[in-house]
Amino acid sequence: MEFQHELIIPNEDLPFKLFLFEGGSGNYVREKHWHTSIEIFAVLNGELSFFLNEEEHPLRAGEFLIINSNEMHSIHAPKENQTVVFQIPLKQFENYFTAQRYIRFSSTSGDARQDVHMSKLIRKLYQVYAEGGTGYDFRTRSLYYEILYLLVKYYRVTEVEEKELRYSRRLDALSKIIGYMREHYTEELKLMDVAATFGYSAEYLSRMFKKYAKVNFKTYLQDIRMTYAYRELMNTDKTISQIAMDNGFCTSRAFSKEFRKRYGVLPSEVKNRKNISGRNENVKKVL
Repeated sequence: MEFQHELIIPNEDLPFKLFLFEGGSGNYVREKHWHTSIEIFAVLNGELSFFLNEEEHPLRAGEFLIINSNEMHSIHAPKENQTVVFQIPLKQFENYFTAQRYIRFSSTSGDARQDVHMSKLIRKLYQVYAEGGTGYDFRTRSLYYEILYLLVKYYRVTEVEEKELRYSRRLDALSKIIGYMREHYTEELKLMDVAATFGYSAEYLSRMFKKYAKVNFKTYLQDIRMTYAYRELMNTDKTISQIAMDNGFCTSRAFSKEFRKRYGVLPSEVKNRKNISGRNENVKKVL
């Protein structure tokens, strides 16, 4: 299986992740990958194509596609498009699992009117979230739960074949480990200890990461830590030392070294730019 695992972390202020597709300018290809979260792509303008298990699914404005947990997929966007990406943690559906940690959705409800309604809800969800304003958090959550209701009511597949369950179980084992790492990433996590927690040898877990995530255990752990640290850097006034300590880095120097390796700049440079930008915005408001 030559594809990678994608790390998905919900928006800081919401129980899900919502953003515009990064391939909106066209001439874009996202290679084969998988993730635990349920993902919905809703095209507002333009078009793009998905490949699910090598089968092509073209999408045009007004259409959407549901990507299931552990479902391998790639994306081709040769032309400009505006597409909302809506990612829902699998745990949101735990009361509706068909089998252990397994749930599957169809991208059509069998009712064209219902599908149009779903598409409009996702568009509205992004519009409310993007505009912000008083009470936007209540409204976004209201729309979110309405979409969840429609998913389990009209789009959930209740009968699945054993081969689908077997396929999902292959990746589900790693998904559980990744979930554990996300819950404990601020702690000192060692490959040997995590492996023992799940009843594996360190060698077996190391091979599992290389085979299914295409990176080693340490790199994946650093990915988790860096994702949360970057968010704090951009959204809080904490010192770099505080951010490093809060996100599992042993020293601020280790954090800065890893940050520079990944982003090409030091975290202090990003923090300074953010502060300057913030001051300029305040000046504009005064003027």
